[in-house]
Amino acid sequence: MITESDKSRVTAAIRAAEQRTAGEIYCVIARSSGDYWLVPVAWAAAAALFAPLPMLALTDWSASVVYLLQIIAFLLLGMVLSHPSLRFRVVPRQARHDQAHAEAMRQFYAHQIDKTQHRTGVLIFVSAAERYVEVVADAGINDKVSRMVWDDAVHALVSAVKDGRPGDGFVAAIERCGAILAQHFPPGALNRDELPDKLVEI
Repeated sequence: MITESDKSRVTAAIRAAEQRTAGEIYCVIARSSGDYWLVPVAWAAAAALFAPLPMLALTDWSASVVYLLQIIAFLLLGMVLSHPSLRFRVVPRQARHDQAHAEAMRQFYAHQIDKTQHRTGVLIFVSAAERYVEVVADAGINDKVSRMVWDDAVHALVSAVKDGRPGDGFVAAIERCGAILAQHFPPGALNRDELPDKLVEI
């Protein structure tokens, strides 16, 4: 998903941004936020449920033949839709985004971004399969800004990822988040680094 060179650039960008603020920035990129195995099964079941209707109306096949074809249709469609290239396409957009948001929140707490001294941690999260980007900010900074202020960072990252430049996108998003943190939380006397300066790939 992202090269070692880009990971090094992201680390350098985080360190540079944190020189100007007492806040903390952490980055995570996920290949996907869920496997969605039940969605292809649900589509296959729905299709198989209605498959007998035209057969019963247009043919004189027996109920047992129609039932057998119904089972075959369910199995074949389930296997086809379960292929990775199709599986994510049949998942509703809102369901993908809800799953990706839930994963972003899991990562936020799993990496203890909510445990910084002044609650100034910021997570920049990307879920590639869902095409989802989110900035999750802790209470210390969220109390001072609206959610809208992170939209510029999200837009910069989304644009770069669409162009196949995820490293550039992360660097741009880090710079924008760093500027917001620096405005409200300038570096103090005890500006210790509380979170690892790196991009985690999951």
